[in-house]
Amino acid sequence: MITLSTPARIRRSLLLVLGFLSIVLLGAPAAQASPELPDPAQHSTVLQARSAGTIQASEFDNRIGGVLRGADGPIADVTVIVAGNGFEGEATSGPNGAWSIGVPEQGTYEVAIDEETLPEGIALAEGQENPRQVTFANTSSATTLFLFGEGIVTQQTPFLETLAERALAGFSFGLLLALSAVGLSLIFGTTGLTNFAHGEMVTLGAVLAFAFAGAGLPIAVAIILAVIGGGLLGYVQDAGLWKPLRHRGTGLVPMMIVSIGLALALRYIIQLFFGGATQQLPGSQGEIIDLGAISISRNNLTSLVVSLVVILLVAFLLLRTRIGKATRAVADNPALAAASGIDVDRVIRIVWVMGGMLAALGGILWAYYRPGVSYNMGQQILLLIFAGVTLGGLGTVFGALVGSIIVGLFVEISTIWLEADLKYVGALLIMILVLLFRPQGILGRRERIG
Repeated sequence: MITLSTPARIRRSLLLVLGFLSIVLLGAPAAQASPELPDPAQHSTVLQARSAGTIQASEFDNRIGGVLRGADGPIADVTVIVAGNGFEGEATSGPNGAWSIGVPEQGTYEVAIDEETLPEGIALAEGQENPRQVTFANTSSATTLFLFGEGIVTQQTPFLETLAERALAGFSFGLLLALSAVGLSLIFGTTGLTNFAHGEMVTLGAVLAFAFAGAGLPIAVAIILAVIGGGLLGYVQDAGLWKPLRHRGTGLVPMMIVSIGLALALRYIIQLFFGGATQQLPGSQGEIIDLGAISISRNNLTSLVVSLVVILLVAFLLLRTRIGKATRAVADNPALAAASGIDVDRVIRIVWVMGGMLAALGGILWAYYRPGVSYNMGQQILLLIFAGVTLGGLGTVFGALVGSIIVGLFVEISTIWLEADLKYVGALLIMILVLLFRPQGILGRRERIG
């Protein structure tokens, strides 16, 4: 019989992990490069773009859009022009007043209505700015609304309504973060590992959902298969990498460094197969639902409900089932749990599978929240996931839930006062302050899980 040395087994395990990821990503189409645009530097204002024969930029994934509406309803056949960042483009409003223009990159753009194309007798309402600046980041779409007609005056939304809308969006975002944070907390609680590759597990869920949907499967089936794929990646990671390292007696700091290297490898393998562009899942542009004085998109409301149901299910499994009790026992004292007859490796394997499935589901919901799927989307929220886990208490599942909700609320509510690009900074500042005054986190206690 031929036996492999421990280093050889680890090399074989690494190849197993990378091979699995390569296979599941084969179905994800790479993004196509966008053609080069003509230099619009010779135009002095955005309203001169029409004379230059601008491009209908439908091939871009980042979009600026809106609706033209007057006192008598939508206004069609009006030209809207967008310029900025070396780009100019135009579109014509449709029968419902809607228009949309693709732009090559996120940033600040000048949006203008060509008032010469307005129907006779219709003018911009009092207080409407034309042209106006639109800035967006960390999302693939931005919206601006123009109003027309005499007697229509732009009104500010009451502060309490704005606060309620931001709070509802923050609660939805917090539960979305909690899905990934709970999985990360379970892994830390049972193994002590701070897994920096967790963000790529989030990304994989969205990428697989996009790949399966692109193969012609219904989106519901694609999501289920993507979640299963996330669980398989968790299984392969533990079986091929983390279990051999644990049995070698590798310290937690070296294992953390390995997780950083694994994160980089997975991220760029995903980019190799998926491409660098942002893609959309089916149904990413959901309708807006009015809930009394506040409104929320159907996707965000669905995300809120799904996240809440899944988190309650995980809580039930941890508190009321044998595997949940075994998980809490392993987290509290692995040696004593093993002496009591609990198969510690089996429990850890189940935790990795569960963590991978939760991360994949969180990635899919994050793709709908942004909206969009990109190769580095998990990296973008990894620090927020860590913030939720740390804020609630390292290794505590319910602490991760509470911490993630607080982070989500703060991120969304802070946009009332802060620029959108700064909203994540505030959440990380909260984490630093909590660590200074309560290092164990809000629910930190002796029991690490449950």
